[in-house]
Amino acid sequence: MPARPLAAPEAKLMVTEVTDLAADGTFSGHAALFGIEDLARDVIEPGAFAASLAARGADGVKMLWHHDPAEPIGRWLEIREDGRGLFVRGRLLMGVARAREAATLMKAGVLDGLSIGFRTVSGRRDQKSGIRRLKAIDLWEISIVTFPMQPDARVARIETAAARRPASLSPATEADLVATIRRAASSFEPTR
Repeated sequence: MPARPLAAPEAKLMVTEVTDLAADGTFSGHAALFGIEDLARDVIEPGAFAASLAARGADGVKMLWHHDPAEPIGRWLEIREDGRGLFVRGRLLMGVARAREAATLMKAGVLDGLSIGFRTVSGRRDQKSGIRRLKAIDLWEISIVTFPMQPDARVARIETAAARRPASLSPATEADLVATIRRAASSFEPTR
C-alpha cells in the first residue's frame, strides 16, 4: 500500500502584537486570538492548542517566512495559551539573510503579521451561520507574514512605526482592505 501524503496544512493569518524587537532579533506577540471570527469564518476556541503544545512544545513548531518550509528564519522560544490567545516569543536568527530582512521590515512597521500553519483535529461548522469553531488544532508552524486574517485585531507597533501609522482607517478604506485580504486568502487552495 503506498504511503498516504500528509494532509495539507491550513493557514491562519493573524495580526501579531509585536511588543519589542530586541537587537538579537527577539520579539513576542499573539499568533492567534481566541473567540474572534477571522475572514475565513473560523473561530479558535480556548484550549485548541493545548494537546499539540503538550506533545510538540515550542521546539517542535517551526518559525517560517510566509509558510515556506524552505525558509526557516528563527525559532520559537515560548509558545503558550493565555487569556487572549496563542502567545509566542521567538528569535529571528540574524545570521539568516531573510531573518535580517524580516527584522528590518518589522522595525519599519511594514511586516506585522503572524500566521499559523496547522491541521484541524476537531472543529465543527455551524450550518446556519457558516462559522467553523476550531476546538483542537495540531500546530505545525508559525510564520511571519504580510497580510493578517484578523484585520480588526489591535497591533502594538514597534519603534517609530506608531508615529507613521494612522490610529484608525476610514470605513471605506477598511472595507477595501478586508476585501483585498479575503481575495488573497481565497487564492490559497490546499493540495489534498
